[in-house]
Amino acid sequence: MKKNIFAVCDLEVDYAFNFMDYLNQKKNLPFEIQAFTTAESLIAYGKENHIELLLISDKAMRKEVRDLGIGKIIILSEGVHPPELDQYSSVYKYQSSSDVIREVMACYGEEKSLDPVTFPALKKTMEIIGVFSPLGRCLKTSFALALGQILAKERAVLYLNLESYSGFEELLGKKFPANLSDLFYYVRQGNENLIHRMNGMIQTVNNLDFIPPVRTPSDIRTVDWEDWERLLQEIVLHSSYEVLILDMGENGDEDFRLLEMCRKIYMPVLNDTLSVCKVTQFENLLRIWNKEKILEKTEKVHLPFHMDRISSDAYVEQLVWSELGDYIRELLRKERS
Repeated sequence: MKKNIFAVCDLEVDYAFNFMDYLNQKKNLPFEIQAFTTAESLIAYGKENHIELLLISDKAMRKEVRDLGIGKIIILSEGVHPPELDQYSSVYKYQSSSDVIREVMACYGEEKSLDPVTFPALKKTMEIIGVFSPLGRCLKTSFALALGQILAKERAVLYLNLESYSGFEELLGKKFPANLSDLFYYVRQGNENLIHRMNGMIQTVNNLDFIPPVRTPSDIRTVDWEDWERLLQEIVLHSSYEVLILDMGENGDEDFRLLEMCRKIYMPVLNDTLSVCKVTQFENLLRIWNKEKILEKTEKVHLPFHMDRISSDAYVEQLVWSELGDYIRELLRKERS
């Protein structure tokens, strides 16, 4: 079925088309993107096609646009716009494209509920990949981040870090306005526009989309399985992602249920005696609980240490071209052959 239309109208030709190019690279957006550099061309298009979401510069806005029956209009503002446009949500034009689209999706999600008739699932299946280890200091998260970035070169990938202490704000050097705790708040509220809310939280690093992890350990440890189930169901059914990577921590029984949902599980391991004993205990526990299927889809990986050759600046991006990145590319090549 045809996607809803997301139109961008800005009188600055370079801005309009550069922004459209950025949107077209965002594989997760459930919209068909159309760009216009005159109000006249937008109006002519809108008379023949329903526009669900319009991002339009204040200079291009006019009465004929209002009369098109557009689902949601958001003003692309240069800082100050005419008072008559105050009835519309607005985003500041001169910021990064990723920040613009995140604010647009947040505005859209505030009032747009998901209608399964007009907003169908955009894919048949999603590949869920788990990255889990009963060990610490085994490069689990580095592996998951590098894997996600490599896969995201060709596919729409969403990464979720489920650890109590992810260190993401410190790692990336920025504060996030919303995170996984906020998303679970909407899950518990039974929010009907959950995917739109989620899209307003998405951050991106090197084409890999992620929802910022929780700041407080209790926020992830107290999530009920029913909430996990609903969130994953919504992502599978109503997002445009093709791959979901779960970077798992220590969250009790939910870990095993999440692992059961994964098509593939990577388990970073170490060779020292204590590490081998911990992995053996984990495997024996799975057998006691009759969860051998988790073992069947788990691949142990011995990861190359790479820390001396990666600087702290842009650590996540550099993972792709480290020894770890080379290891993952070879791992994926063998799986595909």
